[in-house]
Amino acid sequence: MAETPSTMLSLGTAAPNFTLPDARNDEMISLSDLSGKDGLCMMFICNHCPYVVHVIDEITRLAKDYAAKGISFCAINANNLETHPQDGPEFMKTFAKEKGWDFPYLFDESQEVALAYRAACTPDFFLFDEKMELVYRGQLDNARPGNEAPANGEHLRAAMDALLSEGAISSEQRPSCGCNIKWKPENRPEY
Repeated sequence: MAETPSTMLSLGTAAPNFTLPDARNDEMISLSDLSGKDGLCMMFICNHCPYVVHVIDEITRLAKDYAAKGISFCAINANNLETHPQDGPEFMKTFAKEKGWDFPYLFDESQEVALAYRAACTPDFFLFDEKMELVYRGQLDNARPGNEAPANGEHLRAAMDALLSEGAISSEQRPSCGCNIKWKPENRPEY
């Protein structure tokens, strides 16, 4: 498994609009449906990635902890189903149900949304404020498969705490690392 870092989209970037199907129930969800009172945490993930699997319980805890505080959550899977059918919507639905997620798990079959956000790896995290401007992008924490770092969400939690308290979010943000998004040949980005 080759480690791929996130691209670190510029802070202050406005969230690109989209409409995608929620694998949990086939409902079409737009960006405007996702904005929380105090912000939105968007995650590019998939079902099989060992980096995602390693931190998935912390992702679930994080969503429960901060949704009640006014930050909404969504997960997006953009993997190519021709090469990774195990990441298809029927498996996404089962995965979300097993984890008890009450937030959308969206399928980006065209990969247009992943490209618009310059997502590169799974997991890749983006935190937007109430104006839907990017205030944090990068890693959940230092946990990786094979290291001893705890999966505690410390970096993303610190950013969300600062957002909620209207404090300054550090501009020193570390890229996330994970498996590369499984691009369709015609979509493979050059970033």
